[in-house]
Amino acid sequence: MTLRNLLIVGFLPCLSVLKGWGQVSTGGNAALRANYELAQKYHDFTLGGKLSSNSMTLYPREINKTDNFWFDFTTSSGKNYYYVNPKAATKELLFDNDEMAVQLSRFTHDVVNPAKLELSDLQFSKDQKSFVFQYHSRKYDYNRVTRKLKEVGEEKKEDDSEPMYSWMNFSPDKRYILYARSHNLYVKGNKALGMDTTEVQLTTDGVENFSYARNGEDEEEGEVPTKALWCPDSRHVYVVLEDERKLRDFWVVNSLSDKPSLKKYKYEYPGDKYVTQHELVIIDVVEKTVKKANIQKWNDQYVMAFQVSSDSKYVFFERTKRTWDEVDVCSVNTSTMEVKELIHEVDKPYRDPHARNVVVLNDGKDILFRSERTGWGHYYHYDGEGNLKNALSSGPWVSGHIVAVDTLARTVYFYGYGDDPDINPFYYRLYKAKLDREGATLLTKEDGQHKVTFLESNRYFIDIFSRVDMEPRFLLKDNMGKTIMELAKPDLNQVYAAGWKKPERFVVKAADNRTDLYGVMWKPSDFDPNKKYPIISVVYPGPYFGFVPTNFALNEGYCTRMAQLGFIVISVGHRGDTPMRGKVYHRFGYGNMRDYPLPDDKYAIEQLAKKYSFIDISRVGIYGHSGGGFMAAAAIFTYPDFYKAAVSCSGNHDNTIYNRGWGECYNGVKEVVKVVKDSLGNEKKEYEYKFRVRSNAEIAKNLKGHLMLVTGDMDVNVNPSHTYRVAQALIEAGKGFEMLVIPGAGHGYGSADDYFESKMHRFFAKYLLGDTRADYWGDITRTK
Repeated sequence: MTLRNLLIVGFLPCLSVLKGWGQVSTGGNAALRANYELAQKYHDFTLGGKLSSNSMTLYPREINKTDNFWFDFTTSSGKNYYYVNPKAATKELLFDNDEMAVQLSRFTHDVVNPAKLELSDLQFSKDQKSFVFQYHSRKYDYNRVTRKLKEVGEEKKEDDSEPMYSWMNFSPDKRYILYARSHNLYVKGNKALGMDTTEVQLTTDGVENFSYARNGEDEEEGEVPTKALWCPDSRHVYVVLEDERKLRDFWVVNSLSDKPSLKKYKYEYPGDKYVTQHELVIIDVVEKTVKKANIQKWNDQYVMAFQVSSDSKYVFFERTKRTWDEVDVCSVNTSTMEVKELIHEVDKPYRDPHARNVVVLNDGKDILFRSERTGWGHYYHYDGEGNLKNALSSGPWVSGHIVAVDTLARTVYFYGYGDDPDINPFYYRLYKAKLDREGATLLTKEDGQHKVTFLESNRYFIDIFSRVDMEPRFLLKDNMGKTIMELAKPDLNQVYAAGWKKPERFVVKAADNRTDLYGVMWKPSDFDPNKKYPIISVVYPGPYFGFVPTNFALNEGYCTRMAQLGFIVISVGHRGDTPMRGKVYHRFGYGNMRDYPLPDDKYAIEQLAKKYSFIDISRVGIYGHSGGGFMAAAAIFTYPDFYKAAVSCSGNHDNTIYNRGWGECYNGVKEVVKVVKDSLGNEKKEYEYKFRVRSNAEIAKNLKGHLMLVTGDMDVNVNPSHTYRVAQALIEAGKGFEMLVIPGAGHGYGSADDYFESKMHRFFAKYLLGDTRADYWGDITRTK
C-alpha cells in the first residue's frame, strides 16, 4: 500500500515514523497553526477593500490658470470638495454636501447620497463664484454665492467631424492626424477643422520589426497607433526606428487558445551578435520629406530622443555605447539635419540608465545634465554649445528627479537623498537651486518620504509626506518651504479599530559591518512578544531600485497579509540595490549579479534575531518576484542550512537568456574589436561582445530546504525557460521541490494572483510553522 493509500484510509499517525518521506521540520518547535482567517481579514485594507476608501493622497486641480485650486478628499464620513486660495491662506468647502444632495435629488428624482457625491469635469466661471459640473451624465451649474443649483441645457450642434479613435495622433494645432498602416507612416487632415482628409503615405521602408507602428510586430490591417511624435510646430515629426529584423525569435506557448499555439516575439540576449539598431528619422508633413539623421558613432549604440525645442528647430537625443560606459547628448536640426555633439560623458563601469536625466531649457541655450562624476549624482549646467558653466549642487548626497523648473526665475526644484545621516537616505526631500550658481537649499525638512506637486506658477506646492509608521500629512507650502496650511488629515479610526497595526522601521549593518541598511518589519496584529515566530524576508535586489517601502500604506504587497499568518516579515535593502545612495554603494554588485545581495540579507536577519528574542532564526523563509525570484532561489541554494523555505516567482535565473540591456549594463559586457581583411585586402572592424554570469541552475544541487518555483507560461519578459532550467537542475540532482505554472499568465499573475497567494501562504505555513492542515483541504480559499 502506498503512502497516499495509508493517508486516505486514516493511518495519519504513521506519518511521524515514515522517516525520509518529506517530514516537516520546525526546528524542534511544536507545530503552530497559521492564522488564515486573520490574513483573509486583512484583505479589507487592500485597494477596493471595505476599509480602504479613505484618501491617502491629494490632487490639486488649478482653476482658470490662477493659484487657486480645488480638491476632493474622502474620510469615513464621506467625500468632500474644497476650494483653496493660497495667497489668502484660506480653505473652505466648495459646497455643502447635504444641500447639494437635496438639490440634485430634485433634478434627478433619484436617491443621492451626500457622503458619496461623485462630481466630474468641474469648470469655473471667470470670477470663480460658480462652476459647472457633470453628475450622472447630466450637466449642472452651481452658484457658490447664492448656493443654488440649476441644470444646464446643451445646444445640439451639427457634428460632421469624424469619430475619434485611439490610433489618431493629432498635431498640436489639431490640423493633422498621424498614424501607421502596414508598418508605414501616414498623415491626413482633420475634417473637423476643414482640412483635406486625403490620406498621404509619408514612408515606404517600414516592414515588420522595422516599423513606424507602435507595436512593430502588429499585422493588424487598417490604421494603428504610431511611435512617431509631433514637434510643437505641427509640421515636423520625429521617430526613433528600431531595426529588430535580425534578432533571434523567442516563443511561449498559448495553451488556452482554441488550439494551442506558439506566440513568437523578437528577443536579444547579452552578448548577441545581432541586436537592435537605431535610426533617427525627421519628417516634414508639409513638404512630405523623410530624412534620416547621421547619428552613428558606436557599434550597436542605444539611441533615445528625449526633447524638442519649443521652436521645433532641434530634436535632442542621447546615444549610449553598447558597453554603457560612454554617452553623448546631441541635437539634430530638423531643417538642415545637422547633428551636433553637445556633451560627452565617460562613466565607468556604467552609467545607470534608470538614474539618467537631461533637461534642455530655453530652446537649447541651457542644458541640465545629471552625472555621477564625483561618485555622487548631481546636476551640471551647460550652455547650448556644451560648455560646462557650473554645478547646481555637490557633496556626499544624491540629487534625483527634477520636480519643476522656473525658467524666468532660473530656479530648479529637485529631490535629494541622503544629505542628513539621521534620516533614511531613501526619503525624497525637495531642494531648490539657482541655475547659474552652485548651492542647493532644502525646502522640505520633515523626516519622511515626500511627494511634491507644484502649481503651474511655481509659487506654491503641495507636500505630502509620510513614513511606513507615520500617517500622511498634506501641507500647502510656498516656494521658500514655508507652510501655508494643512489641507487635510487622513481618517483611520476604523482601520485601527479593526486591528490594523503599523509596521516598524529598523537599521542594521551590511555584511561589511560598516554600511547601514534600512528595513521594514511587519508583525502579526495579534503579536505576542513572548512567542517565537519564523521570519520571512521579502526581497527585490535592484539594481535599479530595491524594494523597501518608505511611505505609509495600509497594505504593502504580500507583506501585510503574510505577517498575519504568524510570521515576522521583513524587507531590507542590500548594497548594490539602488543609485540613490551614491556610486560606491550602487556599483557593489557589478559583475556579480547572482550573489551580491545574499550576504547582506542573511546578516541582516542574524542581527535582528540577536536583537529580538521573538524571532526564531531556525525557521527562515524568503520570497521574491522577478529579480526577487532570482534572489530567493539563489539564497536557499547558497545558504541551504540557513534558509528553510523559499518561494521564487518568475525569476530571471539565467541572465544569459534574459534582456540584453539589463545584463550587459548591470553585470558587464566586454567589447572585443578585431580588424579583418576581405578578399580584396580592404580592412574593416568586427565586433564581438563577451558576457559571463552565474546562473541558479549551477547551484541548485545545494538545496536542502523547501522551494516553490512559480512562473506564468506566457511570460515574455522573463521567459518560463528560466524557471524550467532550475527545475531541470533540481530533477537531475534528485531534489524535491514544488512548482506552480499558471496558464495564460505573463510576468504578473492577473486573476490568478489570489490563488498564488493562497498557495504561498500554505507553503510557508507547512514548512515554517509545521501546519499541514491545508494539505487535506480541497478548497484553496478555506481558512479553517
